[in-house]
Amino acid sequence: MKEIQVSCPTCKIKFSYFKSDFRPFCSEKCRLIDLGQWLNESYTVQAVNLTLEEQEQLIKLQEEDHEE
Repeated sequence: MKEIQVSCPTCKIKFSYFKSDFRPFCSEKCRLIDLGQWLNESYTVQAVNLTLEEQEQLIKLQEEDHEE
């Protein structure tokens, strides 16, 4: 198996990517810390404001998808 060293996104320690059962994290603890950050809404994804035309296109696509 290939050995690739990466940094854990939570604690920043280097670990062998393919040897971790919790990748991209080094451990279950770091994985759970990250999950907790999402659940507490510490991490966010920026919303995008759609134009009226884009909103209408999205509604049309959703209606077509429901018809199938």
